Amino acid sequence: MTRRVSRRALLIGSAGAGLAVVGAGVGISTGALPGAGHLHRALADEGPAGVIPDVPPGRTTLEEVVSRARGRSVGLFTAVPDGHGDGAGLPVCFVLHGASATTADFGRFGLAQFVTAAVRAGAPPFVLVGADGGETYWSGGPGDDPQAMLRDELPLWSRARGFDPSRLALYGWSMGGFGVLRFAELNPRRARAVAALSPAVRPGDAVFAGASALVGSRTALWCGDSDALSPAVHAFAAVVPGAPAVAAWDKGAHTRAYWNRVTPAAFAFIGSSLRNS
Repeated sequence: MTRRVSRRALLIGSAGAGLAVVGAGVGISTGALPGAGHLHRALADEGPAGVIPDVPPGRTTLEEVVSRARGRSVGLFTAVPDGHGDGAGLPVCFVLHGASATTADFGRFGLAQFVTAAVRAGAPPFVLVGADGGETYWSGGPGDDPQAMLRDELPLWSRARGFDPSRLALYGWSMGGFGVLRFAELNPRRARAVAALSPAVRPGDAVFAGASALVGSRTALWCGDSDALSPAVHAFAAVVPGAPAVAAWDKGAHTRAYWNRVTPAAFAFIGSSLRNS
């Protein structure tokens, strides 16, 4: 018997490698996602595990700031690629975390190394900036507005640290993938690029409903074939106006191993969008 669980509980349960759901045809409905506390489908090969690049991080900070929009203190993470000092004047990529993570995890996820590696591979330099968004799909509730934090406060915090958020991109995975797509819909054309990895979308949700506000040439999607979200992400790609600039489907599951593998491509897409123009 298949047990129905909430989407939040399902995503948190996917933090580890997980086990496979019996049967490859796991679907996505407008209600709770089916499964057994994880987001795997039964496919034999999930592909190679991505690894954190063997490069030095640049200037990286993790501090606490007060968010009036969220009504609480939040972690604030920044990472400048190695060789670019304090990042003064560099464009910004907001990083939105998944349900089982916070900014305190960004260091062990190797995000600072990934941005250094992207720049060394030829991407124009940019800075990563991320803040804690809670576990409400970057949607919030009474007295808690993560989208307002992203819209109003994160640019101010970025400018105060010398960065240039007028040239802005977005990167997020799982719940954070939902969040970056929703931000782009609510703030059309504010971001030059939106990279959503395994976004936790489903037909009938706010992101599907707002898809017409997206710009296809600025939108990039990645999802693994062994991810139970795969059918919904494929369906979402079909409703992005003009088609996404990237719609990459490959072996992989709803795991850090997969996100590590595709982050270099996501950061290359982001970097190319943030050139001076």
